[in-house]
Amino acid sequence: MADEKTPISSSAGQGGYGATPHPQQAGYPPPQAGFPPTQGGYPPPQGAGAPYPPAGGGAGYPQGGAAGYPQGGAAPGYPQGGAPAFPPGAPAGAAPPAGALPQYQGEMPQDDMKDDPYLQAPTPSAPTLDDMGVVPGYENIGFNAASLPPPSYDEATRGEPPERREFRNAPSITEDDAREAIAQHVSEHCCYGKAPAREMTFRDLTSSSAFHYTLETFAESRSTRWAYEPYKGQPIDGPERGPAPGPWDIQASSPALFKASKMDVEVPHTASVKPCHQCYGRGYERCYRCHGRGRLFCHSCQGTGRERVFQHGEHHHRHCQWCHGSGRKRCYTCNGFGQVTCSVCKSHGNLKCFIKLTIQWKNHEKDYIVERTALPDQLIRTVSGQVAFEEQYPRVWPINHFPDQEVNTASNSIVTEHSRAFPTERILMQRQRVRIVPVTQVLYSWKHQENASFFVYGFERKVHAPDYPQQCCCGCTIL
Repeated sequence: MADEKTPISSSAGQGGYGATPHPQQAGYPPPQAGFPPTQGGYPPPQGAGAPYPPAGGGAGYPQGGAAGYPQGGAAPGYPQGGAPAFPPGAPAGAAPPAGALPQYQGEMPQDDMKDDPYLQAPTPSAPTLDDMGVVPGYENIGFNAASLPPPSYDEATRGEPPERREFRNAPSITEDDAREAIAQHVSEHCCYGKAPAREMTFRDLTSSSAFHYTLETFAESRSTRWAYEPYKGQPIDGPERGPAPGPWDIQASSPALFKASKMDVEVPHTASVKPCHQCYGRGYERCYRCHGRGRLFCHSCQGTGRERVFQHGEHHHRHCQWCHGSGRKRCYTCNGFGQVTCSVCKSHGNLKCFIKLTIQWKNHEKDYIVERTALPDQLIRTVSGQVAFEEQYPRVWPINHFPDQEVNTASNSIVTEHSRAFPTERILMQRQRVRIVPVTQVLYSWKHQENASFFVYGFERKVHAPDYPQQCCCGCTIL
């Protein structure tokens, strides 16, 4: 049995653990000399025959190398001379032999770790803001999105409001319409008795109109934050190509008016390549489960190598079938190598860092209902009516010509509120409308029930009848 103090080597997959060897990871450790790698034809030259990075540094580059890399190309956090050699004794930067992964060589505990099957991988941290550099115009941003107020702009010239036509009241219903509506309402409730709907006597139908005013304000907000992603050789649009545009100077159009949507944009001329802060450019990090040991105490036998079983009416001890009596087993997270693929750079070793602009289009809506019967106001929102008035402008004028003064007052209040409610958003368009929803109160009598009523509302002729006489048929049990 192997020494318990010795991490499992990359050839352990040939032993009694029965684990499948980890697939070959080509290109590890990443070469340090001459970074970043040359991309055919990219980045485009800054002038005829100009090298990349610019000779002697250039904007955004320290003297002698790419941005974020000290002279000589070694990433911060590397031991002197670059990434750890593999196998031991091989020259720095050598690729691992075929069929093997680099074994973890850093600090590790003296004893194997106890297995915790519920252990979760730690959440990767963000790099320090000092490593991100300073981009003019974006000095105070971090890794959390920060909303940016829009630049001041002149409001749309209002002048005189457009010519507005007169309103018409919604149509009323007849007794036959009311009886048909209540019969349909009863048929939609399995426990309602049908007799009252057939036999009730209508005493009066009172028609009225409910008014539903709505204002929609379609606005745009912008926020910025630092972001990063694995660097896989993709194009880098860095500060050497010019100053970064302001967040509100980047052109973007919403997919549709009055519909919420979102778009992420990389701010031009803010990108750079930096060593991964999580693994210090190695592409791998110490396994969080075994802490680099490559093996764990067997959770089945608790490291004893023996397990107790009941056979033939007696208790016996035998070699643990999970660890074959060794009391240890290969770490199933790192497959015995003591390290795992870096969760941040995904084994690439380097990150593309840039400023991300998030553009959100939001539709702010507020309404007001004028309904003077006992019908609950919220029911008016659920049915259709007659659109008596609708306007759409960058800035709307409050309604002042509606026959019901309460609607005019509500419009003035809501329009004023929306003009001040979104200081960090740019208002793109506003739309207001007034719907007239027909409401009819039906007074009826049935048997000994006098002065009962129900409501028919909306073009769908929905019914609100909380006092319907037979709401529970025979055989129903009320719990």
